[in-house]
Amino acid sequence: MGENDLDRENEDFGEDDIELVSDNPEDQDEQHKSAVSSGADEINGKYLRLYADFENYRKRVNKDKEDLIRYGNESLLYELLPAIDNLELALKHTSGEVNSGLVQGVEVTLKELQKTLEKFGLSRIDAAGKPFDPAVHHAMSQVERDDIDEKLIAEEFRAGYRYRDKVLRPSLVAVSVKAQKQQNDATDAVEIKIQDSIEEEQ
Repeated sequence: MGENDLDRENEDFGEDDIELVSDNPEDQDEQHKSAVSSGADEINGKYLRLYADFENYRKRVNKDKEDLIRYGNESLLYELLPAIDNLELALKHTSGEVNSGLVQGVEVTLKELQKTLEKFGLSRIDAAGKPFDPAVHHAMSQVERDDIDEKLIAEEFRAGYRYRDKVLRPSLVAVSVKAQKQQNDATDAVEIKIQDSIEEEQ
């Protein structure tokens, strides 16, 4: 290549081109900074979402762990309830033999079993004479009673139990109703029929 060719190339490559080349790295720096900034924002957003998800997961695991510790014996206690029922039933049928060694043994066994289960959060639901509560009582029948108010527990067929703050098994009960009210309703119905028949004859 001769000197004329070099001169021609130098002429083609003017000052404008030199400025263009010198400005180009600054633009690249700005673009790079912008890309880094948007990338950092995206990473920060992902981190915040991940942290929030982890916190929710940690809280859920802790709650499950607390529930497991608090209610871990629920199934075991529920399976022991029929044993308590049978011991109580045995005592009811031996009421005339209070001084019997066998009866006393059953009483001691029942009391010790109940005392031990109470330590683990089991408690009996009060029923007899209490107002009927569908949250803890399951009504099996209605009984006409004049000696107590309406909608009270007249009889308990099977004891109910709570395990800590939840109902493990509802009480099976009979609910009182006033016999007089039913008789009055029946009397009113008869009187209405008689009145209707009189009006028809007239």
